[in-house]
Amino acid sequence: MNFADLGLSDELLRAVGDSGYTEPTPIQAEAIPPVLMMKDIIGIAQTGTGKTASFVLPMIDILSHGRSRALMPRSLILEPTRELAAQVAENFEKYGKYQKLSMALLIGGVSMGDQMKALEKGVDVLIATPGRLMDLFDRGKILLSGCDILVIDEADRMLDMGFIPDIESICEKLPRNRQTLLFSATMPPPIKKLSDKFLSNPKHIEVARPATAANNIAQRLVETSPRTKKTTLKKLLRSEDISTAIIFSNRKTTVRDLQKSLQQDGFKAGQIHGDMSQPERMRELDLFKSGEINILVASDVAARGLDIKGVSHVFNYDAPWHPDDYVHRIGRTGRAGATGTAITLVTPTDEEAIDNIEKLTGQTIDRGNKSSGKPAPKRDAAKADTRKADTPKADTPKADAPKAREETPAEKPKSKPRRQPKADTRDETPAPVKTEKAEPKKAQKPEPKAAPASDADDEDWNGPLPGFLSVKLGD
Repeated sequence: MNFADLGLSDELLRAVGDSGYTEPTPIQAEAIPPVLMMKDIIGIAQTGTGKTASFVLPMIDILSHGRSRALMPRSLILEPTRELAAQVAENFEKYGKYQKLSMALLIGGVSMGDQMKALEKGVDVLIATPGRLMDLFDRGKILLSGCDILVIDEADRMLDMGFIPDIESICEKLPRNRQTLLFSATMPPPIKKLSDKFLSNPKHIEVARPATAANNIAQRLVETSPRTKKTTLKKLLRSEDISTAIIFSNRKTTVRDLQKSLQQDGFKAGQIHGDMSQPERMRELDLFKSGEINILVASDVAARGLDIKGVSHVFNYDAPWHPDDYVHRIGRTGRAGATGTAITLVTPTDEEAIDNIEKLTGQTIDRGNKSSGKPAPKRDAAKADTRKADTPKADTPKADAPKAREETPAEKPKSKPRRQPKADTRDETPAPVKTEKAEPKKAQKPEPKAAPASDADDEDWNGPLPGFLSVKLGD
């Protein structure tokens, strides 16, 4: 099957051919025809399979007929991040170059004045993040009553970022008689509830099991420790055949520190995270796309939907907190049928996160340590335990004590008191203790010897006899 079989216009087929594509991906082949027939769609497909083009291409043909009005966009595409919104805008410019369609981009971090001017002229396609759209709507700068097509892209990411209440509010402001397209890599229960509420008899398209990684991505775990993690990463960057790579971290501070460390070691590395302004983030992406830098250290702001050709490797410097994020991270490589490599650095504290990822994806990730040269943490712990168990046997003085007693027979009589309490056996000078206990008995023994047995009067005397008492009358 090729794009001509999907019912697209000649102008659109020409633009697709200029981009170098001839055959649609599975999600494109199944989604484009029903979208052209104005049906609601729920599209579930793993990241990197061409979901963006599956709604951009038919929308261009649908919107080519009609005219826009001031402050009333004809279609609305909601994206969770600025980068995704900008990427969808690039797709409209690329595929719609032979069509006369107007477009506006509503995202934070840029001047609101230029965006408002574009809306005043009227736009066919409005690509927006929920926060900026709600801000302009509350100010009365935009009307949604003329919107005929709504696209909710990366719906599960919207859920993670807390945008679902905003999306529900936006949907209630749109006309009820509209076409709604919902695309996502996963379908958690809240998204299912959203689709049941705002979609009308949707066609369900699922080209891959939810939350599965692409088969053309070679996945590997490299076990390391928190202290050696940075060194292990640099060894991998030098040993792997890397053309371009994205390194993901969970924290923005780690992204900054790691990018600085890589630059100091001679790597051409850039960074992208949520604390950067929109112009800074776009500049870093442009440098990465142009090849001026070939390593991009990023937070999860770049994990979803970024379509950058030629990314050969994805490194998870930190194991992701959420299993779904793993699927989206590694989906930055192996796109459009190409092969890719995904390597995750794992410390002993990451075992639970890895177990959750393997349960979600239904795959067992290869634990190959050939690049790091370090044994598995579990094995290290076992070795440490055996060393601890062996040490007392060789060094404990209690084992040597019996031999010393056997060699000195003079000490054998002292072995009898061992049955007494430990306090007695620990005393190094038992002689004084015995004398203290025996003193009362020794003091009583000489006393009866001093008293004559024949004197009944002296039986009650408890002391030495005076000398005059021994004198008898008549002597």
